[in-house]
Amino acid sequence: MFWPDTISKRFNIKYPVIQAPMFGVSTPQMTAAAAKAGALGSLALADLSPEKSIELIRETKKLTDQPFAANIFVHNIPEITDSLKERFIKAKQFITQLAKENNIEVTLPDLEDIKVKSYHEQIDAIIGEGCKILSFTFGNLDDQSIQKLKENGVVLIGTCTSVEEALILEKSGIDMICVQGIEAGGHRGTFDAEHIPMIGGMSLFSEVYDQVKVPLIYAGGIYNGKTLRAARELGAQGFQVGSLLLASEESGLQSFEKERLKNATEKEIILTRSFSGRYARGIKNKFIETLENSDYIMPYPYQNKLTNELRRVSKTLHNSDFVSIWAGQSIHDYSDLSTKEILKVLIQSAEI
Repeated sequence: MFWPDTISKRFNIKYPVIQAPMFGVSTPQMTAAAAKAGALGSLALADLSPEKSIELIRETKKLTDQPFAANIFVHNIPEITDSLKERFIKAKQFITQLAKENNIEVTLPDLEDIKVKSYHEQIDAIIGEGCKILSFTFGNLDDQSIQKLKENGVVLIGTCTSVEEALILEKSGIDMICVQGIEAGGHRGTFDAEHIPMIGGMSLFSEVYDQVKVPLIYAGGIYNGKTLRAARELGAQGFQVGSLLLASEESGLQSFEKERLKNATEKEIILTRSFSGRYARGIKNKFIETLENSDYIMPYPYQNKLTNELRRVSKTLHNSDFVSIWAGQSIHDYSDLSTKEILKVLIQSAEI
């Protein structure tokens, strides 16, 4: 049998293929479409409020009766110090002026207007809505949350970008680990926001495989049958795909963003902290070039909240220089077919 069945049996799905949670790109429609392909859909909830999380979970349940994973950010919230306040003011002024110079009129928030939430209320919402699979990134859940989730029959999938992180996740009782290589698109799942391990997926996965016992999911660079088979050869029990679905029918990207994606070259796919304060891989643009390595980048989530409105307005203007288009290093022809069809082609090509 080609497909490992550990994860398939655990989640009652046909194939151990996982649609990556990509906040701002993956949608309830994408989650449901992945389920129609026999894969595991993921619903990206990031650091949304419990109310918004519940709304999206219910919307997804209306579209599919198949299991899907809710996905959240488990980041630490930095303390607001006088230094942070001063940096925020300067960053706001700089970004506002940069936008104005590029014909973008935008009102960015003040620090006191920004609301940041821990993930604990989301967990209560996820349990309350009967979700039985929770994946997470940016760190590890606290012991009390892990116990609460397990008591409610929730399977936990953590994200690692190093062997050290994998060992921490396994020791704390996390059921499965998604191993994210440096080539993966979007935000790094690294526990330490400022210092990311620069390890390629195959090297990292092999090391993690030798040191942990829980089932492992490979993430980073899978875009066809060959790359999936390579991950299987390494011992992966599951296969997470994200960038493959960026231009799909259900993607949250707008047409101008999909067009920019299709014209991207390998030199333009870079890591940056400029939009969110955390390292993420995507397409270089004017905003990134201006902000990267500057003094105008706040720690996550403050930078993310600061630039949200700029990105929203830039989308309405179809200005690709001031939006974040996350993508992995595997450049390919981004299909605009449905998520279901894209995943079916991937699955069939892997079985050849």
